Amino acid sequence: MEKDKPRVAVNILVVRDGKILLGKRKGSTGGGYFGLPGGKLEFYESLEDCAKRELEEETGLRCDNISFLHVINDPRPNDDKTHWIHFEFIAKDPVGQPKLMEPDKCAGWEWFDMNNLPDDIFIGFKQSIPTYLRSIVALDAGKELKMQKI
Repeated sequence: MEKDKPRVAVNILVVRDGKILLGKRKGSTGGGYFGLPGGKLEFYESLEDCAKRELEEETGLRCDNISFLHVINDPRPNDDKTHWIHFEFIAKDPVGQPKLMEPDKCAGWEWFDMNNLPDDIFIGFKQSIPTYLRSIVALDAGKELKMQKI
């Protein structure tokens, strides 16, 4: 990955019965930590199409009720020296049960109560759930951006 340019990720918060779906990551990036379904935006792909594609590729879930939640500008010069821009969506009432679709990247999917999350959440997602719970639309390097009415 080029470390001198921001990368674009699309992540999906899958919510069902007050619980959120997290997968135990495998591999060199975030291995052993929990994360959301999601991935890199492909060239010429819309954000929403990316969210639907990643959700199905990683969990086998399909959802027509996907909505934009927020954007997080996440530069991490003091941690892993990466810079990601996360566009995050919410999938409410997806069809089916989550399946392990990419066993080389994920050990399995689990539902967690949003008030009782695991401690070992991957650095790239540490801001995702709190930003959602606080109804923040944009987070810029840890600072909430407010919409200015004209």
